[in-house]
Amino acid sequence: MFQIERARQIAGGRLREQEPMSLHTTFRIGGPAELFAEPESEEALIQLVHYCRETGQPWMVIGNGSNLLVSDEGCPGMIISTRHLDRLQIQAEREGKTEVEAGCGILLSTMAARLADHSLSGFEFAGGIPGTLGGAVTMNAGAYGGEIKDCILSARVMDEQGCLRELAREELKLSYRHSVVQEQNMTVLSARFAFIQGEREQIREQMREFNARRREKQPLEYGSAGSTFKRPEGYFAGKLIQDAGLRGYRQGDVMVSEKHCGFVVNVGQGTFQEAMAVIRHVQDTVEERFGVGLELEVKVIGR
Repeated sequence: MFQIERARQIAGGRLREQEPMSLHTTFRIGGPAELFAEPESEEALIQLVHYCRETGQPWMVIGNGSNLLVSDEGCPGMIISTRHLDRLQIQAEREGKTEVEAGCGILLSTMAARLADHSLSGFEFAGGIPGTLGGAVTMNAGAYGGEIKDCILSARVMDEQGCLRELAREELKLSYRHSVVQEQNMTVLSARFAFIQGEREQIREQMREFNARRREKQPLEYGSAGSTFKRPEGYFAGKLIQDAGLRGYRQGDVMVSEKHCGFVVNVGQGTFQEAMAVIRHVQDTVEERFGVGLELEVKVIGR
């Protein structure tokens, strides 16, 4: 039988009831999580997952909530945040590359900045992606010609049975917005990378350039979950949506961005129902006009 006080003890006191998920997603949408835990160690996270499994409590591990759309009715069970699992260790140099190990909860922007401080190149592409490392490995995040698969060596994961495993790059099966982690519902705990030495100021200048391009082309001033749809083979989702005449299409406070049609944005007090109405209208219209099905890149969760 699940006991909240036992779970709170495992979480080191960092467990809240009826926590609004709108505070923990970049879309700024979502009703309350029945329980919301923020363990301060990897060991505590693992113990929480085991306790949920043993007692039949539903659970889900999240990072920065940058790829989530949460129901207004909220989430049953326990949401476990990795925000405190943000360690980064610069390790030994081997074969001309420096190895780095990072926890699943580190923000990609923080990791990129710290690597730049050490003049390590190869992660500049990730500096503006608003997510954590765990999510980035899970979906092989990428931007500006770079992807996680280009620099990762291995990842420590917990599988659905609660067993810990170390998967080499080849075993992760990283492809466009996909991995075996996603396929088999694993949880990333940490990952190892290898980077080359570069010129610190050149690395920082590259990151500034990428971030300037992102600000110019993406609606960062509004809540969103990034690119709403995956790129269909042979097409660009944003171009299809624009050509379908859906730029600025709106339901309540949720709309297709006028700056980048690949983004569905929350311009005020948007709701889950409004977001889903916009998403479904876009999918239906694009399929009707061009015969192309748009698959969600955003993960929809909750009741």
